[in-house]
Amino acid sequence: MGSRQRNAGVRTSGWAFAALAAILGIALVGCGSASDGNASPSPQQASSPFNGERAFKDLSTMVAFGPRPAGSEALAKTRAYIVDELKKAGLKPELDEFEATTPRGKRKMVNIRATRAGARPDIIALTGHYDTKPTAFEFVGANDGGSSAAWVLEMARATVGLKLENTLEFVFFDGEEAVVEWSDGDSVYGSRHDVDRRLRAGKLGQLKALILVDMIGDKDLDIRREPTSTAWLTDLIWKRAHARGFRKEFLDEPLPIEDDHIPFLRAGVNAVDLIDFNYEPWHTPNDTLDKTSGSSLKIVGDVIYDALPEIDKRVSEMKK
Repeated sequence: MGSRQRNAGVRTSGWAFAALAAILGIALVGCGSASDGNASPSPQQASSPFNGERAFKDLSTMVAFGPRPAGSEALAKTRAYIVDELKKAGLKPELDEFEATTPRGKRKMVNIRATRAGARPDIIALTGHYDTKPTAFEFVGANDGGSSAAWVLEMARATVGLKLENTLEFVFFDGEEAVVEWSDGDSVYGSRHDVDRRLRAGKLGQLKALILVDMIGDKDLDIRREPTSTAWLTDLIWKRAHARGFRKEFLDEPLPIEDDHIPFLRAGVNAVDLIDFNYEPWHTPNDTLDKTSGSSLKIVGDVIYDALPEIDKRVSEMKK
């Protein structure tokens, strides 16, 4: 995924976090799944329409384009693929082009948006970034950038028959990764632009809830609660995850993260970040397809699919 997780304001790699966890006595537990297809449904509930095999195929296609930093030809190919697949799902994707000011000058970036209208104009957004970090080595970002994009794309398909009162929006952020080094000014370009765009249009108030996913393709999935995220959204999602039996994948330990959800939280939007930062290949040449799994993508898809009707109800009950 593009966004960089940081603990107490300091970016921490997966292996460093594991070592710290060992010192603090925190258990690092993974789901232990090595499947590249659909996860077996929990005995508590039937599987959702989210297709893990199809999501993994999308991920494989994106990774095959190679490194995908903002402004690259490979990212343009990825964007074209996402747009084409969204159209096949019956949606009308929009390209939101903008120019970002980076430490290396102006850089053109493009967010992708698609909307499935509900009876109400208020919005629940499912989001993730689709770029990869610029590096001096071959970095294909299977988990960091690829998994979030594949997940949002499959959720756009899986929710076609889901009846909600409010509007669903699917957003693929460009420029989540730092161009040089992670800082408030050199990171999350796409999400910062999206907040500004909504503010300028006078429509930020319509965005009632935002779910961000990042690095959720890890075969050994273990997502911790991001404590700056909106509490009611986090609680609701963890409740649905545990009801499905995914306690090993959705852990109760907190881990603060800086990611694409932060600009929305700062703007007063309810937002939650689902991220598995216990990932040793993070920002290394080893973040490759074999480290990821359609099973993990499906677990997160099943949980959010289950949670959406309750989130929809909560949004409908909010005061204007």
